[in-house]
Amino acid sequence: MPEVSVAEQPRRGLTMLGEQLLPVLYQHRLMTTRQLQQLLQPHTTYPVYLRRQLARLRGLGLVDSTLRNRGGGRGELAWYCTPAGTQLVEAAGEVTVRAYRMTPEAAASQLQEHTIAVNDTGLAFVDAARAAGHECGPLDWEPELAHRLRDGGSRVGDEAFLIPDAVLRYTHRGTARQTLMTFFIELDRATMNPGRLAAKLRAYARYQTYIPAPPPGRARPTAEAGTEAWRSRYTAFPAVLFVLTGATPTALARRTADLRALAGADVRLRRAAHRLSAGVTTLQQLQKAGPWAHVVVPVFGPDHAPRNALAYTETTT
Repeated sequence: MPEVSVAEQPRRGLTMLGEQLLPVLYQHRLMTTRQLQQLLQPHTTYPVYLRRQLARLRGLGLVDSTLRNRGGGRGELAWYCTPAGTQLVEAAGEVTVRAYRMTPEAAASQLQEHTIAVNDTGLAFVDAARAAGHECGPLDWEPELAHRLRDGGSRVGDEAFLIPDAVLRYTHRGTARQTLMTFFIELDRATMNPGRLAAKLRAYARYQTYIPAPPPGRARPTAEAGTEAWRSRYTAFPAVLFVLTGATPTALARRTADLRALAGADVRLRRAAHRLSAGVTTLQQLQKAGPWAHVVVPVFGPDHAPRNALAYTETTT
């Protein structure tokens, strides 16, 4: 009998839900029981079966959990893949292999709430897609994808890579056409100075015009001369969506106004405003009304009236 690896053995006994849970936890790093129910079993009232499957996966050594405590003495479990679960997912080849590894220490660290909030943003788009008959599934957002921003080593204040909190893909199906949309998600839990948000926006403007240099000693092929790096990954440049949370609506409205003011005062961003699409909203608005309600305030321009997320995208049919 051929030898079976440790990673292959448990998978033979997994249910369909167990098979779904592993790549979701691998890609999204850390998700609460509530989030997993919302994503994979939205029509169930109580996550009894989900909890049973998570317990089974933990018994097999494929997932583990940590307590999420948001104060007030109440907590919930947040789940992640163990090294064995990671090995199993990567062996299956169903998702993009990532170098990042969730550890018990990272799962319980101060990054916990940020990761959960990014996943809540993705869930808001998934819920909107279900309600409208569009397409955005459990694996349609990816956290922290690195995008090279310039050639050579990094210098202080001039990073070599742009790393969005998530890249989210969504297919909007209209009556006459479909729109394939991609968003760069930047989430702020009211922990960053508005100046840092503006700096992130400048990085996106730089990436939009970044043309990689050929390797030393090699001439650039004619077909690639003058081609921006993003064109090898996207059919249209993604819209930048700032999602704010972690403060009162009044405080978040002030942060929105501050970001707009900083963008309007920045000479480089004013030059980029005609080509870079960027909006700002709150996580609470996305969860309550959805991205197709008028909840996204434009970062650029004198008009600050909220629009829906579709207004910030280029169309690919």
